[in-house]
Amino acid sequence: MTDCKQLFSYPKFWAKRFGNATNLPMSRDEMELLGWDSCDIILVTGDAYVDHPSFGMALIGRLLESQGFRVGIISQPDWTDVEDFRKLGKPNLYYGVTAGNMDSMVNRYTADRKVRSDDAYTAGGEGGCRPDRSVIVYSQMCRQAYKETPIIIGGIEASLRRISHFDYWSEKVRRSILVDAKADLLVFGNAERQIVEISHRLAKGEDISKLTDIRGTAYMSRSLPKAYKILDYSQINTNGVVMPDPDPYLSSSDKQCQSAQDQPKAGSQEVSLDMPANSAIFLPSFEKVRSDKKLYAHTSRILHLETNPGNARALIQAHGDRYVVLNPPPIPLKTREFDRLFEFPYTRQPHPAYQSNKIPAYEMIRFSVNIMRGCFGGCTFCSITEHEGRIIQNRSENSVIKEIETIRDSVPGFTGSISDLGGPTANMYTLGCKSKEIEAVCRRLSCVYPDICKNLNTNHDPLIKLYRRARNLNGIKRISIASGVRYDLAVESPEYVKELASHHVGGYLKIAPEHTESGPLSKMMKPGMGVYYKFKELFDKYSQEAGKEQYLIPYFIAAHPGTTDEDMLELALWLKSNGYRADQVQTFLPSPMALATSMWHTGYNPLRSLKKEEKLTVVKGLKQRQLHKAFLRYHDANNWPLLRDALKRMGRADLIGNGKRHLIPRWQPETTKTTAKGNRKKHSSKRFRTQHTRL
Repeated sequence: MTDCKQLFSYPKFWAKRFGNATNLPMSRDEMELLGWDSCDIILVTGDAYVDHPSFGMALIGRLLESQGFRVGIISQPDWTDVEDFRKLGKPNLYYGVTAGNMDSMVNRYTADRKVRSDDAYTAGGEGGCRPDRSVIVYSQMCRQAYKETPIIIGGIEASLRRISHFDYWSEKVRRSILVDAKADLLVFGNAERQIVEISHRLAKGEDISKLTDIRGTAYMSRSLPKAYKILDYSQINTNGVVMPDPDPYLSSSDKQCQSAQDQPKAGSQEVSLDMPANSAIFLPSFEKVRSDKKLYAHTSRILHLETNPGNARALIQAHGDRYVVLNPPPIPLKTREFDRLFEFPYTRQPHPAYQSNKIPAYEMIRFSVNIMRGCFGGCTFCSITEHEGRIIQNRSENSVIKEIETIRDSVPGFTGSISDLGGPTANMYTLGCKSKEIEAVCRRLSCVYPDICKNLNTNHDPLIKLYRRARNLNGIKRISIASGVRYDLAVESPEYVKELASHHVGGYLKIAPEHTESGPLSKMMKPGMGVYYKFKELFDKYSQEAGKEQYLIPYFIAAHPGTTDEDMLELALWLKSNGYRADQVQTFLPSPMALATSMWHTGYNPLRSLKKEEKLTVVKGLKQRQLHKAFLRYHDANNWPLLRDALKRMGRADLIGNGKRHLIPRWQPETTKTTAKGNRKKHSSKRFRTQHTRL
């Protein structure tokens, strides 16, 4: 992995003399109490300000404070009034703009594009407190407020829109958000390294237009950068293999990474072509991918190949007569660096300005602890990998224990239960490639699909040790793990499943098979149901041995690309045969930059060579999407008319009847909603709630 400057090795900025603020100020009055005449950096966010490391602006704000900068917060400003963006005065260095912890469009609209009535990241849960496409709107208002002040955009909304992308809500390919926001720089992924370097270089007087060499950033240029050897996209991955190691898009016959001896040797043509030090890929232009779906799919394919910090090349995409230049991804944080992010003087509470108004997202995480970040699962519909990367960044055991003790000793309302101990997944803690040499050149999209890579360390012992130490702390009654378990990894460690079932599940454990049929699963890059059954067998065994009655709650997605009506019918039959009745289900939502979104938009499968032109079944029409959702809720009488028509059309009228072997009855209740509610209540022991938070 490329070397980089240690995160906390920079000399502190002179304003460090002011010390730490109890809360980062949100008003001029608070600034004056701190003795500040101005802010060095002002962070603008679409979320309510909660001074907790799970909230991005608090973490970045406290990180910058630790570097000596005076940081102010403008939370959920009135985007129609420029004065709201001036209320802390002019920042000395820059505005940092984010939509918040969620993409603003996902936050406001359902998968069916209906407006949500609430917002979990707003005081009182009130909806409508941030604009659509918040990053663009906030950036433009910051520019109006102080024209010459640099603007840096980041967070998940900016990160997932860093190049031209299909936008589900407008049904069109949009430009890089950097173009529309008219910002000076974009930081993508977890941005600690980038934002610290940018801040110190600006503080030294460098012009922001000169900051073009920082990993994990994107910038606009009038000319092609001279620092890179430019490779045209037509040269990349045209024959299915980029390097001698297996192409991650190929079939299962090429599914394992090679040993270190099989990797290209230094000085070979493959290495000189592939190493990121002096090469960049010139992608198809925005204008081309907007008009040519096959080129869009090819661009998506290249983008996902160039995500490993060890070998990723820069990417360049023309937008009219200018270029968006994406430098290679940032280097992951070392454990000690990651630990220090959680040692800042957070109050771990909402800002006092919100008084007694509860913030739902905070209420959900106030007693939870983040132990890692990143995910090497590579699920095509998920945005975690695109944002946080595939290399797992871990906190030390001591750091996690210290945070649990802090919660126990200082957070109001704590009763002894830690609600979650995890991250993007529950059980990837300390897992990763056995060889740093192989990891640095690997281009697999997933370490666990189609099978677990032979070079992947799947040892769960450090996590088991952490669980045991955490639950034995004085004053800790329970450590809960309610979701996020990668069961395909868990079955590699029966001892972990035993630990989980015996001590950390409170009756129900949510896991995500997503589907039962091989067609959709292959497009999702998810394991088959055989692994699910193996995990269930272990889970049931150890639950019984512990004297506990516990159930698995499976998640499923309707209308994912590659899913046919017949696939959804088979899933409905599986649900019925296993006695599951879903209260709420999730229809596939095409999030920006995801591989599954490329499938949804183009109809091509970028997981395979585009020369094969594998056309996919894509469920776009509202009626068919409703049908796929109805199959997941086959027990709801409101869905029976739709399902009856579909079953007859599919030649499966034999599944309509009043027997146990039938999926739905012939009769229709007079008061459908009442009857449906009664049916759900009758089978409450098998009832489960299916929800997905992918952004």
